[in-house]
Parts: sequence; C-alpha cells; structure tokens
Amino acid sequence: MTVEPFPQWLRPPTGGFVAEDLDRLPDLPPHTELIDGSLVFVSPQAQFHVLAITLLDGALRQLAPAAIRIRREMTVTLDSNQRPEPDVIAIHADRVGGPELTTYQAEDVVLAVEVVSPESRTRDRERKPQLYAKAGIPHFWRVENVDGRPVVYVYELDPATNCYALAGIHHDQLRLTVPFDIDIDLRKIDSL
Repeated sequence: MTVEPFPQWLRPPTGGFVAEDLDRLPDLPPHTELIDGSLVFVSPQAQFHVLAITLLDGALRQLAPAAIRIRREMTVTLDSNQRPEPDVIAIHADRVGGPELTTYQAEDVVLAVEVVSPESRTRDRERKPQLYAKAGIPHFWRVENVDGRPVVYVYELDPATNCYALAGIHHDQLRLTVPFDIDIDLRKIDSL
C-alpha cells in the first residue's frame, strides 16, 4: 500500500486558516468547517442525523413565513476564522443570494440548528453555540438523539449577556412562537 504525501495545502498558515480559504483550498471534503482557524472534517453521518435534518428542514420550509428561507448544510461566516456549517438555518429572505453563494453572514441568520453527532458532541454542545451567540444569531436549537427520537433544546439570545439562555426542551412536539410560529411533531421521524 502506498501512502500519499501529506497535501501541502492542508498545512495551516501562520495564524490559521481564514473563512475565505474554504472557497480557495483544493479538494476539501464536503461539509468542511472552519472553527477557531482550524479545518474540521466531518465524519460520515449516521442515519439519525440525516433523518433529523430531513424532518426539521421539511417542516420549517412549510412553516416559515414569506420573510424567511430555510437552508441546510450551508456555511455561515461568523468572523475571519469562524465558518461553521449548521445543519439547518433560517435566514432573512432578502439575503438569499445567487446560485454561486457559498456562505451566509451571521447577520443573515435568524436560527441555527445543530444535530449532535457522537464525533462532534463537544463542538455542537459547547463551541458552536458560543460562536453563534457571540455573532448575534438570535435563536439556536441543539437536537439530541434520545432512543432514536429527536429532543430539541431551544435557546434564545439574551441581549444583556450575548449568551444563549435555555428557553425549553421539547420531546414529542416542538411548539414555538419565535422566531416564527412553529408546530412540528418530532415523532414523525419514525415515518421517514
């Protein structure tokens, strides 16, 4: 077996990678993120992860008002060395951009959703919420796998602290009035 040489482009520059590098580096694996100036490569997704994204993406598209658009697995540039890829986002409709767009800006995003994976547990539970809050994204959901069903932890940005505050934990039904009226039967994951 021949081992390929370490690609030169994978060596971080002094000071780390920057958000624009995700558009310039050759042969990046799909869903590569930039967290704290470092490239993060995503492991293959488990079935729960795919089904939870599909459920939330489809339901939110049906429920979103005309001023909001739903996107999945698009990066969001938070600052020069932070460009994570939330699983689902709700954005302002007037910020959609053209077909060549590769990233949204933090101010475009109303809601960021992360479905927790075993390999990204710490990033999804700790680091990404810190980054989203610091960037001013008003709503964040963390979705956990509990016996094959999604449990959604809903957070709202506290403007006094610029940190997220837990606004609710939803097991079977996700009913909210912010960022818009939402009513999702989380048990429908079983029928996908």
